[in-house]
Amino acid sequence: MPNIKVIIPAYNEEASIPFVINAIPEIVDEIIVVSNNSTDNTEYNAKNAGATVLIENRKGYGFACLKGMDYIAKQEKKTDIVVFLDGDFSDYPEELTKIVQPIIDHNIDFVVGARVKGLREEGSMTVPQIFGNWLATNLMTLFFRSTFTDLGPFRAIKYDKLLGLSMEDKTYGWTVEMQLKVLKQKLSYREIPVNYRNRIGVSKVSGTIKGAIFAGIKILGWIFKYSFKK
Repeated sequence: MPNIKVIIPAYNEEASIPFVINAIPEIVDEIIVVSNNSTDNTEYNAKNAGATVLIENRKGYGFACLKGMDYIAKQEKKTDIVVFLDGDFSDYPEELTKIVQPIIDHNIDFVVGARVKGLREEGSMTVPQIFGNWLATNLMTLFFRSTFTDLGPFRAIKYDKLLGLSMEDKTYGWTVEMQLKVLKQKLSYREIPVNYRNRIGVSKVSGTIKGAIFAGIKILGWIFKYSFKK
């Protein structure tokens, strides 16, 4: 089996993080929870559940993901696959096996868990989220002939390909930046339909008007930046 690491950015997810960690399949070599300036018991609960806990005081989803990547880069043992997963228990961590399967069995570079309508619990995605995903993925289809249908946070990528993307976004644009760079570099990719449920607690992005607006601006900014970049 390949060496698989899971990176979980988490900001005040004390109630959900133990459920996420405990549901991750045993094929994973290490679970890395990056506490993104949490003020509750996220760090304690994550460590108690068996995860490696890192602290990133600079708030931002991308900052947390980059912190996890920096930790992996310093390890002696080679990492083969990195999985990104949210800490709110909206995804089903046990589905990680089918997220990594195309990489292991078919040498695919990048896999996104697509939150398809038929597998989504009612209310699990807000109207701005649904519209934002539709707009972003349709623009990617228009400009890059992409077949992506979702910007889902549950995703897996070969570690060497991840390094080659030179990820830089620090906040809301992390997921779309990754997918745009996959398209620009012509990496192989696949979407796998996944189940999606109402998260534990309140979303810090889609659950607020400010968060939804800033996320939308960041996502569209990345798309238009790459649409006109040679």
